[in-house]
Amino acid sequence: MNYSYKGKILISTPDISGDIFSRSVVLIIEHNEHGAFGLILNKKNSQMSSKFKDFFDFKIEVYDGGPVENDKVFFIAKGKKVTEVYTEITDEFYLTEDIENIISAVLNKEISIEDVKIFSGYSGWSPLQLDGEIQRKMWTVVEVYNLDYTLPNDQTLWKSIMQNLGGEFLLWANSPEDISLN
Repeated sequence: MNYSYKGKILISTPDISGDIFSRSVVLIIEHNEHGAFGLILNKKNSQMSSKFKDFFDFKIEVYDGGPVENDKVFFIAKGKKVTEVYTEITDEFYLTEDIENIISAVLNKEISIEDVKIFSGYSGWSPLQLDGEIQRKMWTVVEVYNLDYTLPNDQTLWKSIMQNLGGEFLLWANSPEDISLN
């Protein structure tokens, strides 16, 4: 492995269809010789969202982080670090599994729920698997993209990024979800 995709955004190409990665925007949190770990930023999980409503007396969105270990919960938080157990994503954002401290900080108004995004599961790749998928053009790597990882996003995020990339990506952005209909 000569290059790390850590901190990069992956955009699925229209060739990936029919599964959770179809039209996905994935933030790569870790990528090294042991494999890769990321979270899908734009797939809401209504079932998990309703379960989290039990913790809060307001609506909360939970996102599918990926197809691996859907019983695990991850948080991307912005700003103040409310836990000692976290992985820094950027100077502004961090990742944690510390559900107790995140919920406590939100309930105690130390951080705003708008500064937290909740994920069920994650996206994982074995050593060199992600590199192979990128070589086979299953993913487009976006080197620099100014994105607030805690914003509520849906399928429009994928299309918006594709449009911003321009060129052939404009064609993909406007292609039907089922590319066989094209």
